[in-house]
Parts: sequence; C-alpha cells; structure tokens
Amino acid sequence: MKMQDMILVSVDDHVVEPRDMFERHMPARFRDKAPRNIRLGTRDRWVFEDSFVPMIGMNAVAGRPRHEYGMEAGSFDEMREAGWNVHKRVEDMNANGVLGSLCFPSLPGFGGHNFLKYKDREAALAAVRAWNDWHFEDWCGPYPDRFIPLAVLPLWDGKLAADEMERMARRGVHAVTFPDNPTAWGLPSIHNAEWDALWKVCADYDVMICCHIGSGPGAPHASEETPIDAWIVSMPISIANSAADWLHSEVWRKYPNLKMTLSEGGIGWIPYFTERADITFERHREWTFSDFGGKLPSEVFREHMVTCFIDEAYGVRNIEAIGEDMVCWECDYPHADTTWPEAPEYLWRSIANMPDRVINKITHENAMRLYHFDPFAHRAKAASTVGALRALATDVDTTPLESVGGAKPVSSGHRITSGDVNRMMQVMAEQK
Repeated sequence: MKMQDMILVSVDDHVVEPRDMFERHMPARFRDKAPRNIRLGTRDRWVFEDSFVPMIGMNAVAGRPRHEYGMEAGSFDEMREAGWNVHKRVEDMNANGVLGSLCFPSLPGFGGHNFLKYKDREAALAAVRAWNDWHFEDWCGPYPDRFIPLAVLPLWDGKLAADEMERMARRGVHAVTFPDNPTAWGLPSIHNAEWDALWKVCADYDVMICCHIGSGPGAPHASEETPIDAWIVSMPISIANSAADWLHSEVWRKYPNLKMTLSEGGIGWIPYFTERADITFERHREWTFSDFGGKLPSEVFREHMVTCFIDEAYGVRNIEAIGEDMVCWECDYPHADTTWPEAPEYLWRSIANMPDRVINKITHENAMRLYHFDPFAHRAKAASTVGALRALATDVDTTPLESVGGAKPVSSGHRITSGDVNRMMQVMAEQK
C-alpha cells in the first residue's frame, strides 16, 4: 500500500456551532431561552439564562502558524470557516485526505455538561434536542458519506437521557458523548442505577459511548508555576483514572455487546494499563471480590473499550498488545493537536511498515464497524482514498494565516505556566 491509497476515518474531531444553529431547531415557546451568540469586545460568547460559555472554539487553531497557538480561538473571525461551516469542513477534509469524521460539540462541552447550567430544565431539554437535531440534520445530513452523527444528553436525569438517546438512535445515531466521570459535574457515578436505562438503550441500539478527555475531571495542573507544556503532555493519559473506573463497572457483564471509546486518550499507555489491571486482579481479588466473569481485566478491556490515536509511533508499534480490532485513528480538527493538512504524512510515518490488513483496520475499517458508518453506500471506494480526495481540493488554501483576527499570545518574555493560562481563563469567564 502507498500513502495515497489509505482511506481515513477520524473518530475524534470537533465542530464549532454556527451562530444561527438554534433558529430552526429550538421550539417557539423556548426561543427566547435558546443559547445565543453575542460579541463582547474581541470575543464571541454563547449565553443562555445567566450562564456564559467563554470560548466558542477553544483551541480551534487549525490553519494558524504554531507560534500563534494558545487558548484561542475566541471569535469566529480567528478561525477557519471550516470550524462551523460544514461545506467548508468537507473541503478541508478533502485537502487532508480524510473521508469520514465524528465531531464532538463545543458549546455543550465535550460531554454535554454545559447544558447542566440551565435552571429551566424544560428549556435545557429543548436545547439538548435542538443541538441533536441540528447536528443530525444540518451538520451530518448533507454529507452522510462524510460524517458520523453523535448525540448529547440531558445529563441531569438518567431516564430523560435514555429517552433522548432512543429518540436519536431510532433516527440512525450510533454514537453518544458522555462524561468520562460524571461525578465531576455533581452527577451520579457510572456505577449508579441512575444510568441503567441509558446503558440498556445503548446496548439495544448498539450505540458507542464516547468519553472524551476533558469531559470529566480533566488533567490536574501540578501547580500555578508548572510550565503549561507539562499539563498538555498529561492531558491524554489523564483519562486512565476514568478508564480504570469503567473497566471495573458491572455494565459489561450486564450488556455483553456494549462498547465505549476513550476519545483522544492515545494508545501508548494501554499495554501497561491492561497489564497492571491483570496484576491487580491476581494480587487483590481475594479481598476486593472483583469479578470479571471468568475473564482477565485485559480481556474485558479488549472486548469493550476502543482506543484511538492522532500521532503516535510507540503505541502503533505495540498494536498487538492493545488489540488491532479496537484501535482507531483520529485527526482532532480543528484543535491544536491536529495534523491537518498533513495527516496522511504524519500517520504514514508510523504505519508504513505494517501489513495492509492492519493499516486498513486502524485507518477506517474499525471505525466503520464500531460506529455503524458506511460511506461506501454513498460513494465509490476508489473515490475515497487520500489521493482521490486531495485531487478534489487543489483550490483549497492551506497556507498558515498569520494573525488571524489579531490573535495575541497569552504572555511574552517568559515561559507560559499553568497559572498564566488559568488566569486568562478566569478573566474571560468574568467578562460579561
């Protein structure tokens, strides 16, 4: 296989919701309570009731030179139009040689937790449903061969969450975003019966539970003086704590076909994690009474937990220890870890020497199977390769744009610390 022959399906990208997304989908009686986008100084904000979501496209820096990276973008004019315009997004996907994409939300938060801020729960439910309808009809609908639809949930009520998931599953949605640890938002833990109805719906309709890094507690900052690079390094691996929690859930025994994805969590740490889980089981099960149904924890992990990576060499070299049938690739467009517009080149460095069979699995076949995504029902396979898609995008300008929207760095003259970023985020949160 050559690089241009790959078919790429990303199971982790992000959408920045357009300003008018609620106009068509919010019921008339809740129209005045719909999230609305406003301009405050140089930044755009979403606001509903008395709550502000300060960053509409946090870290949406695709197309920016790396020296301008930061906690941007704070306004629509600071990012590529493909962040919120689905037709432009497809053009950028073509330029990147990417066929398919699953896009996590921005306004609701990666796990949908921002809608918990609503005091009016009826309006909150209407907003959740409006987001789902917009995502399914307006974002994914025009391009069923390019996007994997995803649902958000009314997290404040397990039964409502189950009902909303079933509503979307009946429409053909097989992925849902859910906090990797809901207790971070004051919600019942994944072990609580509150979620039983939701798990059953996900099992009945074969819905993938997607737990994105940062949707729960997130990576802790070691100190205010810690270089921010240290926090960035630990972000993907921070989901390991939640992964251990999910691994020890009884849900896998109740619903043998249920699966989840550790979205944007990387794969290099997985061999140690599963080995450690087996060692813990062997050493401690006689007093902890852990029970994996006659299996090792590592076996349960490989049967139920999907992992994915953006740009890793070590993890790919250890694919046998991770499980080649449960690993997917991700692009993370338009965030700072994205390899756009050179994703194929970055990926090829790690997988060029692998058998074609394995390359096909991790680049698209696993994603298609696990997320019930069938682009070839709408387009020819030969028209879906990196080379074929890039041939459609010769007029797409991928040149890095300097100072888009007049972006400014967090600080200058010293190394950026966690404290710098935290203070900047606090200032933005207080700007109303």
